[in-house]
Amino acid sequence: MLIGVIAGLIGLSFGMFGVLAFRVSEQQRHIVDVDVDDPSLPEGAAEVLAVLGRAFVVVDAIDGVVRASPAAYAYGLVRGHTVVHQQLLELTAKVRRDGVILEQQLELPRGPLGQGTIVVQVRAAVITEEYILLLADDRTEFTRTEEVRNDFVANVSHELKTPVGAISLLAEALESSADDPEAVKRFAKRMHKESTRLAALVQDIIELSRLQGANVAQQGRPVDINTVVSEAVDRSQLPAESKNIRLVVGGHADAMVYGDQDLLVTALRNLIDNAIRYSPENTKVGVGIRAKDGLVAVSVTDQGDGLSAEDQERVFERFYRVDAARSRQTGGTGLGLSIVKHVISNHGGEVTLWSQLGQGSTFTIRLPEIEGQGDGDVPEAGKPAAHPSSRDPRPQRRDAAGVHEQGATA
Repeated sequence: MLIGVIAGLIGLSFGMFGVLAFRVSEQQRHIVDVDVDDPSLPEGAAEVLAVLGRAFVVVDAIDGVVRASPAAYAYGLVRGHTVVHQQLLELTAKVRRDGVILEQQLELPRGPLGQGTIVVQVRAAVITEEYILLLADDRTEFTRTEEVRNDFVANVSHELKTPVGAISLLAEALESSADDPEAVKRFAKRMHKESTRLAALVQDIIELSRLQGANVAQQGRPVDINTVVSEAVDRSQLPAESKNIRLVVGGHADAMVYGDQDLLVTALRNLIDNAIRYSPENTKVGVGIRAKDGLVAVSVTDQGDGLSAEDQERVFERFYRVDAARSRQTGGTGLGLSIVKHVISNHGGEVTLWSQLGQGSTFTIRLPEIEGQGDGDVPEAGKPAAHPSSRDPRPQRRDAAGVHEQGATA
């Protein structure tokens, strides 16, 4: 009867938490065998607990800990022979009083200082008149992922409503102005702008989806950083030329990084396009390349207005815009820098930002080098690697290759 109750509880728990099977299997590696000869446990219970491979706690009639797995200690559920959290004690009291299996999701402090929390799904059941078994699954990552997913869906829905609604209104206005050629032309131009913005948003969402499925560790290959820079700069030529902005590449690094070339090009192009978007017309955007001490750094410097300390803290968040009205006007989706952060993180690197109001911004990508020696200093985190010269009114009228002024100040 005893083993049947425990086995039934385990079966229910596995059914409810199938989505966390992988996490559970990982936890099993770190849980040591239980001493099956422990006389303080009821007959047969120790054998079941020995193969359970889960975070568990067995308490007696006065809530003293009779047995607990290493995972239960790691989760902070138990300290010494004491159940730490009042919520767990209240759960055991209900189970002891009613004699039923109860389940509850709890958010608990990770440690005695209360810094950080862990979300655990706890199931409790009576296994004898004296003992109660608690099973716990760490759902912190699962819960966080669900929150991110829900926020993302809500944000996407909101972002899609704006251009779709604008296109709908413009279509109605266009229909009512069929006999006015100037109005038709004006409304058609605005419809084209909104549809372009919608297409950009959809493309960024596709990129984020691709990031979720990308496995750089398994699918990556050696990539020439100069090729990444060259392709990203070439693809950013049209938006640069539309504002008379020169793209100036400085430095050279005979260095290879490991990863997905297309994703790296996308990340760097997003940085360059962002710099173009927030730079005044007739200026320069600098792209600097350096490699040293096993790190490859690519910096993008603009001559925009710079960012406040508050904006710097949030600029990599999804859908965050420093100037929402201006971003919509220039076609920004609020996803570009978030994509950059995820791409570089997936490649084992980092993205840093230096910015001051009135002095522009420098975004620096750092990636581990897999071969070759660098030829210059890698900028320190939080400092601008280089800055384009002051405003250059000369119009750009060159082909894409013309921007590769190796050795120029970037």
